[in-house]
Formats: sequence, C-alpha cells, structure tokens
Amino acid sequence: MNKILEINDLKKLAKKKLPKMFYDYIDTGSYSGITYERNEEDFKKIKLKQRVGVNIKNRDLSTYILGKKYNFPLGLAPVGMGGMMYPNGEILAARAANNMNIPYILSTMSICSIEQVAEYSKNTFWFQLYVMKDKEFVENVINRAKKAKCGALVVTMDLPLLAQRHNDIRNGLSAPPKLGINQIFQLISRPEWCLKMMFSKNKTFGNILGHAKGVKDITSIVSWSNEQFDQELTWDYVKWIKKLWGGPIILKGILDVDDAVKAAEIGAEAIIVSNHGGRQLDGTISSILALNKIAKKVGTKLEVFVDGGFRNGADIIKAKALGARAVFVGRPYLYGLSAKGFDGVKAMIEIFKKEADVALALCGETNINKLSMKNVLQ
Repeated sequence: MNKILEINDLKKLAKKKLPKMFYDYIDTGSYSGITYERNEEDFKKIKLKQRVGVNIKNRDLSTYILGKKYNFPLGLAPVGMGGMMYPNGEILAARAANNMNIPYILSTMSICSIEQVAEYSKNTFWFQLYVMKDKEFVENVINRAKKAKCGALVVTMDLPLLAQRHNDIRNGLSAPPKLGINQIFQLISRPEWCLKMMFSKNKTFGNILGHAKGVKDITSIVSWSNEQFDQELTWDYVKWIKKLWGGPIILKGILDVDDAVKAAEIGAEAIIVSNHGGRQLDGTISSILALNKIAKKVGTKLEVFVDGGFRNGADIIKAKALGARAVFVGRPYLYGLSAKGFDGVKAMIEIFKKEADVALALCGETNINKLSMKNVLQ
C-alpha cells in the first residue's frame, strides 16, 4: 500500500473500504452541492504571505480553547454515524483526540452512546446537541452529558429541518443498513467492512434507542428522527438550554454577523462559524469567507471557531490569520477513521499538524496564535 502522506490518501483508502452508502454520506452535500464545493474552493482565494530572513527555529502550535491548553488549534467536529464507518468509531476518534491532546465533539446522532464514549475516554469530551421537539428527550440527553462530565455543550443551530441529501435517499442510507437488493450489493462488495461490523454490538444510534419516548427498535428510530427536528428553534429555546446545561455553551451553525452578535448577547462562550459542511442551505457563503467579519465583530466577546472545507494544514493557518481561535474538521477524520480506525484518525491529525507547522514557518512566524490579517495578501 502507498504511504499515507496527505488527507487525499486517506480519502481514497476510505472509498475502497466503505460501502457506497456510507462513503457517499461522508462525501456529498445537500441538493446540488454548491455550498459543499465552495467550502473547499474558497480557500484558494486566500493567499498566505511568504516571509524570509526570520529565525523560525522554535515554533509553538499550542493554544488555549475554553481555558484549556491543547497541542494544536484543531478539533474533531461532531459527525453522525461514526460507528458505522468503523466499529466503535466514536470511541476510537475520542481516543485519538485524547492521544493528540485536541478537542473531540460527540454527536447526538452517534452510534456509540455518551456513556460508552465516557467509559473508554480518559479525558473529557464535548457533546453536540440537535434540538428536538421532545423537550423531555432534550433535558434527558443534557443531563446524561452532565453525568458524563462533558466539558461543553455544542448546540447546532442550522438544522431546524433536514435539507435533502440526494445520495442518502438513493442509497437507502440507514444504521444498520437495510437489506434491499441495492444495499446487499453494496455490502458484499466490501467484505472486510462487513466482517468487522458483524462483531460490533453498536449498529444504531446509541443516544436515542432506549432513551427517546416510543423508540424501542431500529425501525422506530428513523420515523422518530425525521419528525423531531424542531422548526420552532429560537433564541429563547437556546436560553432555556443554556440555563439547563449550566456550563460552557457553544453555538454551531453561525454564518451571519447579526447571529454572532445575538450569540454573544445571550452569553455563549463560543460559536462555530459553519454551514454544516455544505449539508444544509445550498448556495450560501463558505465558512472561511464568512469568518473574518464575524471574528472582527465578536472575537473579543466570545471564542470564534470555524469548520467546513479544511483539507490541509495550511488551511488552518489561513483560518487563524482570519481570526479563528480553533478549527474543527469532520470529513477528514472520517476518512482516517474509515481507512484505518484509531491509527487513521491519529494520522489525519498528524498530517494537519505537520502541514500547518511548515506553513507557519514559511510565513515567517513562530507562534500560531499571533497570526493575523498581515499574514494574508489583501
């Protein structure tokens, strides 16, 4: 096998190993995929300023995020169905993040439950909340996250309803997979994946099954989930969640300056500038081009994070220069997880870190937290 040198190497390997339905789940956006493509393409519009003749020997990539020191301003974003990409996927991803001392966010729609990840994780992790109509479920899952000592609650704001993802419908995506002719063909073409998953006890949404009212089997999870995204998600609902949680709260899915200001006004500790990886509103602005205006407006009032379209370490240098405290990635770590499990996630983090370190040096800088607009060409 060829040596793993960049994220695309992990992406290619993931495609070879995953059934089509799960690879397509990772690698496509909603509708025509315009936002998904912009997230990556718009990084090309931002040019780093090369500087020479500077002593760059002692470089520092560490940073403080919500008061805690991490080795690198990179975190693993919340993604659903990680445990279908590789057995116990969320546990392995959390371990890799712990090993590399970066933040990990567990999704509401994870395969491994909050309790399972907490049991096998030495360090704290954050929990991401999808706001559901069932307030009893919301209250219960927040209390479970508290009991697991999650370090922060990440409230996703940009999914009051689910945008259509064509490939997921065509593939008949589900967890575990349905056994129609299309799905059976996909599965038998990936015997290694099937063999691994056969011995995994976690095959459906661990935070929902047995915890949501009326959800007692796999079939009822699908109907429950489709009906539960709350179109009445307002700032008042967020205030109720914040009071219930009582700890650091991060609002994810902020793409507009006015919404960022509102997040600061209600006392959020941080926001994630995000368009849901191009999986919700198709045709909107990329996260990276939305970042600087938002960071300028609220960066002194709360911590500004960003996700969407990051594919190499130099992208992180660009985001830091544009005002991000930290960057979160979803697809890149799923490529690593799908390709090589724990080792793949760790390799992904190491690749990003090495690439960012080289880019930082060639920009003539030694501290990643001192990057600013002077490091990009205007």
